[in-house]
Amino acid sequence: MKLSVLDLIPVRGEQTTADALHASKQLVETADRLGYTRYWVAEHHNMQSVASTTPGIELMHLGQNTERIRLGSGGVMLPNHAPLAVAEQFSLLAAVYGDRIDLGIGRAPGTDPITSMAMRGHLGEGRMVDREGNPIDPVEAFPQHVMDTIALLSPDGAAVPMFGGREHRLAATPRPTASPQVWLLGSSGYSAQLSAALGLPYVFAHHFSGHGTEAALNLYRNSFSPTAHPGQPETGSPTTFLTVNAVVADTREEALELAEPYMFTMANLRIGAPITTLPLVGADVREKMTAGHREVAEKMITAWVVGTPEEAAEQLRETAERFEVDEVMIHPVAGGRPEDPIDETPARVRTLEHLAEVLLG
Repeated sequence: MKLSVLDLIPVRGEQTTADALHASKQLVETADRLGYTRYWVAEHHNMQSVASTTPGIELMHLGQNTERIRLGSGGVMLPNHAPLAVAEQFSLLAAVYGDRIDLGIGRAPGTDPITSMAMRGHLGEGRMVDREGNPIDPVEAFPQHVMDTIALLSPDGAAVPMFGGREHRLAATPRPTASPQVWLLGSSGYSAQLSAALGLPYVFAHHFSGHGTEAALNLYRNSFSPTAHPGQPETGSPTTFLTVNAVVADTREEALELAEPYMFTMANLRIGAPITTLPLVGADVREKMTAGHREVAEKMITAWVVGTPEEAAEQLRETAERFEVDEVMIHPVAGGRPEDPIDETPARVRTLEHLAEVLLG
């Protein structure tokens, strides 16, 4: 089984953004050294506990000392951006890192509605418009924007039709030597169906809800239509994997303790409470976590991988077998202790080390 890593670049306690980025650099370099297949960063905005806002920029920095691991986005939330801007960023990444760049694309905003409006220029009365000047809803235009992004990433770029039968050529970069591989991400049937219709690889965000995974993957596999896209690898059959939250430690008790800060934060998200930086393991989180938090969190954690290396490995094998995938992307959510170095993430690194020892040999 292949293992990969999803990173939201979490911010805990008194960490600064710089501290969180330094800790994630340690994480990706560990994953690269241990034989993980991919390292993807997410896109979220205006969240105190998440520093990952701009995957393309982050990857240019985080990948510097890596040698073989694939670097990608999990994902770029395309309705927040113009396709050309996304294609330019990831074409530059491919120019630096060659054929090991993944562009994972999502449809969700990755934030609250007000911040989403600000991302799209609406607070300043900016609007995306069509050729007649009519406003475009970027969510409704998502399928076309996916196709536009793929075309812009191709070696020949995209052709924009003009009056009089003329065309204007758009290229994301002047002389490409490699193209990012495009994936669609989702947590419902919509992206599964769109991925299948476009013949693209698909990833289900099992780490987010833990529900609907089997239905979405079946929809994708049963509806898949092989389609060739210039510059993209041939995908003659469905290509998919899923994500899962994971905390691995020497004992199950320690793993559960390390999971509590993220359990608290996700419970806050579910009940609509304010999201602050992640609390620290131990007294800090337990002083904040109410019985209501714990009730919500304990339902969610049933879909997580939590335990000793052997227990976690067995859970991952069962997950892979159940959903018929040969790759699982780990989202390491172990919290930080008060005594941990401020710019390191020891428990998340140990989660990767424990799993690699058992599953990657």
